[in-house]
Amino acid sequence: MSLFKSTYEVKVPFEDLDPMDIVWHGNYMRYMEQARCDLLNKIKYTYTNMKAEGIAYPVAKMKVKYIKPAKFEDILTVETELISIEPSLDINYKIYNKQTGDKIFEGTTMQIRIDIETQKSIYTAPEKFIQAVKEVLNEKV
Repeated sequence: MSLFKSTYEVKVPFEDLDPMDIVWHGNYMRYMEQARCDLLNKIKYTYTNMKAEGIAYPVAKMKVKYIKPAKFEDILTVETELISIEPSLDINYKIYNKQTGDKIFEGTTMQIRIDIETQKSIYTAPEKFIQAVKEVLNEKV
């Protein structure tokens, strides 16, 4: 079940290419991160909010599938889908080439909340995060 969906666009810069003139595979993680930050901004609960509360959400698990290559100046649409915030922050990603409509990549991330000071895992979402998700869900209705 999806809690919230968002889209984010990336124009592939020259420096993201490998010697084969396609996007180097590691850059897709950066596109995922940019889209995840955009999704959290839209929810109005960002990494800055988390840090102020003394928590972080490091990536604990990632799964990716490369389908087709992206090239210089392609416009990529990154679709993010928030699946859950408890016991972990789970997000699905799909990347499409905007010009062709082709799906070129898909992936998932699982992030676990930790206490920054103790580095211990916490398997519940902060109340402010829960409230922010509830508010954005109410806006959609």
